Amino acid sequence: MIEADPAEVGLDPERLARIDAHFARYVDDGRLPGWLITVSRYGRLAYVARYGSRDVEAGLPVTDDTVWRIYSMTKPITSVAVMMLLEEGRLELTDPVSAFIPSFADVRVFAGGSDLRQVTVPVVEPVRIWHLLTHTAGLTYGFHRAHPVDALYRAAGFEWGTPPGVDLAQACDMWVGLPLLFQPGDEWNYSVATDVLGRVVEVASGQRFDEFLAARIFRPLGMTQTAFWADEQAAPRLAALYTPDRGGREAGRHGGQSGPGAAGHAQRGRWPGVHRG
Repeated sequence: MIEADPAEVGLDPERLARIDAHFARYVDDGRLPGWLITVSRYGRLAYVARYGSRDVEAGLPVTDDTVWRIYSMTKPITSVAVMMLLEEGRLELTDPVSAFIPSFADVRVFAGGSDLRQVTVPVVEPVRIWHLLTHTAGLTYGFHRAHPVDALYRAAGFEWGTPPGVDLAQACDMWVGLPLLFQPGDEWNYSVATDVLGRVVEVASGQRFDEFLAARIFRPLGMTQTAFWADEQAAPRLAALYTPDRGGREAGRHGGQSGPGAAGHAQRGRWPGVHRG
């Protein structure tokens, strides 16, 4: 698996070893169940280290082929897809999102009130592609719990996931049926904007989002084990999901998200969680 001696690419083996010593402490004191670290330089893999378990309860160690959830690292991948379509002339950064998702033509902005009784105003300018790329569109996440609109997302079924049976196109229409937090371009808020970009990619390319990523990005880059779900071959190698406790000092298994033995296609048709093996 290693393609070059660290010294060949200008890396100090002794200093690389400090990585192991540092992160081993996170496993030993319970903050992480396990980890896999790789370091490459000049396109050549020079360092691989692993420690701990991919599934603590099952007693399964981390291996070089463990499959991990990458979650928001899906965002830069999606942005690459958008920029590819830009290069091909299929969209412009200043295009209104409504050119691809018609429901965005009717969006309104929260101006006061509460989640139960909102005061809204029209947008001053349309939500544009660049707003989505920079998280300045006024969209949000239900799990933020910082604004009345966040509560509206949760009430609609968008907190840590999506309502059962809702696909990407339907989710976009549901989000835009809720008020924006602010006028597009006025502020920044981490949000479902990249999910909306996934739908833009679908419309602009004429391909399903996962198919576009597989054909245009993953396969050309040799990322043959990157997908939106773990298939039957990858499922046994999928690391269980652990989250920190309230004090951030100990990792506990996150309910409903498991590794070996789980339904490998649990995220089929879903878009936020790309897995990387």
